[in-house]
Amino acid sequence: MLTLRASFTYYQAFELLDPFKSPEIALTREATVSSITRLHKILSVAAKYGLDDFLPASRSRAAIVLALLPYRLLGLFSSQRKGDRNTRLRLALEELGPIYIKLGQLVSTRRDFLDPELADELQALQDNVPPFPMPPIETVVAAALGAPADEFFASIDSQPLASASIAQVYGATLLDGSEVVIKVVRPGIEAVVRSDIRLLKRLARIVEGASQIGRRLRPIEVIADYEKIILDELNLQSEAANTTQLRRNFEGSPDLYVPKIYWEYTRSKLLVMERIDGIPVANVDELNAAGVDLKHLAEAGVNIFFTQVFEHNFFHADMHPGNIFVAKTATPKPNYIAIDCAIIGSLTEQDQDYLAKNLLAIFKQDYRRVAELHVACGWVPPTTRVHEFESAIRAVCEPIFEKPLSEISFGQILVQLFATAGRFDMQVQPSLVLLQKTLLNVEGLGRQLYPQLDLWQTALPFLERWNAKRLSPITLLRKLQDNLPDLLEELPNLPQLLASAGSQGKQLAAINATLREQQEAQALRQAQSRRSDRLLAALVAAAALASTNPAAREAVTSTPSLPILGAVIVVAFLCFRR
Repeated sequence: MLTLRASFTYYQAFELLDPFKSPEIALTREATVSSITRLHKILSVAAKYGLDDFLPASRSRAAIVLALLPYRLLGLFSSQRKGDRNTRLRLALEELGPIYIKLGQLVSTRRDFLDPELADELQALQDNVPPFPMPPIETVVAAALGAPADEFFASIDSQPLASASIAQVYGATLLDGSEVVIKVVRPGIEAVVRSDIRLLKRLARIVEGASQIGRRLRPIEVIADYEKIILDELNLQSEAANTTQLRRNFEGSPDLYVPKIYWEYTRSKLLVMERIDGIPVANVDELNAAGVDLKHLAEAGVNIFFTQVFEHNFFHADMHPGNIFVAKTATPKPNYIAIDCAIIGSLTEQDQDYLAKNLLAIFKQDYRRVAELHVACGWVPPTTRVHEFESAIRAVCEPIFEKPLSEISFGQILVQLFATAGRFDMQVQPSLVLLQKTLLNVEGLGRQLYPQLDLWQTALPFLERWNAKRLSPITLLRKLQDNLPDLLEELPNLPQLLASAGSQGKQLAAINATLREQQEAQALRQAQSRRSDRLLAALVAAAALASTNPAAREAVTSTPSLPILGAVIVVAFLCFRR
């Protein structure tokens, strides 16, 4: 009871500290009760695992520890408070459920801010849980499709094939004999997720409003992007659409196969997909036993990643080993199979272009170009001194390039580059966080398959071909052809646009002239102010001399008061006029 009362008090404190309350997170009474209950659970788990160990030694830490005293008393004798604190954090996130597991996985990619040991521990977060209790699967299917399950399926397995915190998967057979899997959303999970998101939004607003590093990390934007990701995972039709698009992008590809979606049986809480038979990509022993060419497989994975990012601008952003399989075929060069396309990333055309140029510049160790591109694309402020930024990048990258290329982690170079850019006030791009996470996964997976993988040798030719294709006359002509209807539509407005441009040019010239005049006037005022300061200093010095020197004091007192008063007025006028 004491801890629940404390949760209510802390939630009220959240309300008071949030400097940017907005209607989007205004809560009903029911939602408020839900949020307080969830906060109570979070604080209880934090105390159970002793997460206050992560707070730095300061007055703030002492105040927080004191405020959490009711929860600390409950967890005082908990065995989970012992051991490595990074492991305790991972276990706490797993106990709190899907939103915190996935948030921990996302944060693990920010190695430019985290200790390597903590990042490794968070990367190990697992979303595998025991099967959750729910009505019989036939009942769930019937409720989603509006008819008995046996009208669509010849059979459905009673036990799940796999279970995660958000969804569960069952094997099934359609009436025509096709082998499929049925994915269903965990009952009641959406209310828990929305409650957690509300609390995270409150916290993000407080963090962003309280510190410069908070503003640079853009926690509000990160949580907003993350909200979209997690809610898309709850909508299985969104995952089905992503899977269909990825399948279309790689239709006929020898490198990647994406299972078929059965749309006639798919709903927001139910997904039916072709069942695949593959070897888990992390099972290297089984791949070796099957005679798979692991070098080819690792290089194919890199090509798939760069094809998704630069050719399709639509990349699978959750490519951990649990979602990637290798086809069981007689050939030594089988294709990958990708599942679970709930999280998809894409870049703006400008970010895509600058990213490719940045990668090529890094490959060629052209640090000046890297610095200029960061400024040009707005990743760092336009006032950044390019030569200083270039020197900082060189200091970080040169020691890394002393190693053989096959031993260099390209993902880690990006991590170091972002960390260096952070010192120059780089604004975190949420889309780049997803990209960095995916690259680290792909590179780690490739090195697990083939430790000698040279990502540089594999990626550089791809990027050079892509850049050459982008600048080819055929590509430019195609872009012109695509934009031609819009250009023709605007053609009748061209005279007016030219006239407006001329008028705006004159207005800009007038504004520039006014600004120059204002700058000159400001410079004149500053010069006069400096002269006034010197006169005032001289007057003060003279007054001090007069007060300490009897002869000077007698000379001043013998002078008529009117000239002295006039002199004081003149000096005051010179000193204080604007």
